[in-house]
Amino acid sequence: MQMEARVEPLTGSLPAISWRWDPETDILSGAFKGNRKSGGLTGTVELTDAEGSVAVLDVNNGVICGLDVVVWPEVSTLADLHVPAQLTDGRVVLPSRPSRPGVASLEVDTTLSIRTNSTESVFHLRIGPRRTTEVVRVADNFYVEVDQQGGVAGFWMTNVPPFTAFEEEM
Repeated sequence: MQMEARVEPLTGSLPAISWRWDPETDILSGAFKGNRKSGGLTGTVELTDAEGSVAVLDVNNGVICGLDVVVWPEVSTLADLHVPAQLTDGRVVLPSRPSRPGVASLEVDTTLSIRTNSTESVFHLRIGPRRTTEVVRVADNFYVEVDQQGGVAGFWMTNVPPFTAFEEEM
């Protein structure tokens, strides 16, 4: 299933985002604040695949403003993985649709895949098959890919800190 989106110009400065790991659950999270009012969904969009992978988008007034990778698909490592050089600064907005009062989350069934660089400081989460995309820098370490049909195609997370596993005390 395709998740429709539109790219809007960035107004104001680029938001800041920092990634953090939950050492007990292996969840990678990041979100930023300060979105303009656009009248869209405020809540979450859960991306799930048949293999059990789960990524959750944070959405504020229709604007994608964060991501949590909750259940990881198999991760492949590429020594030289970099965010594409051609970027647009902007915001990615999910279309507003009438919904029932109190609905604050959606679930989208799709396929998810993830690649990382050798130091695991850059992650690329792809939704569905590989395709031509526009890469939109929505925050200083967060990029959203939108395909030519106006669908969300993936996410880039950069400057991810090293994972430190939770160690139980004996």
